[in-house]
Parts: sequence; C-alpha cells; structure tokens
Amino acid sequence: MNRSLLDIGGGAIVVSQFTLYADTRKGRRPSFTDAAPPQIAQPLVERFASFLNEMGIPTQTGQFGAHMLVEIANDGPVTIILER
Repeated sequence: MNRSLLDIGGGAIVVSQFTLYADTRKGRRPSFTDAAPPQIAQPLVERFASFLNEMGIPTQTGQFGAHMLVEIANDGPVTIILER
C-alpha cells in the first residue's frame, strides 16, 4: 500500500460499474437512481483512463454500457470505498 502503480510498473483496467453505487437501505431491490447518467459517467470514465495513460500507466478499458463478464482476483488485505 506504500507504492503506486508507477512505482511498481503496474497497469490498470478501467471498467465502469454503476452498480457499485447501489442504495440498499430500503426494500429487497437496490436503487441506482443516484448513479451518474451515461452522458455524465462515460466522459468521466474515459477521462480517468486517459489520465492514467498520460501518466505512463498501461491502461485497458471495458466497453461503456456493455454487459461484460470480468474475472478478478483481489490480492490484498483491504477494500477501500471512495465516497464523494
């Protein structure tokens, strides 16, 4: 946790995931009404990926709005939730 992607020569995969912003406080079904609409979210995701590339970090992206099957192996002791 003390070194950045630049420090370790790592890369990034940027995949938009609006379901991470689910509101589960009420009922059995999550609400996604507070997630950014596509016309706002897509430019933000693209800018973030561009920023990483500009910093020299090898970056791959998913297809915005597509149904994708993403396989991941978390290698670390923590999960950090970023609040706005």
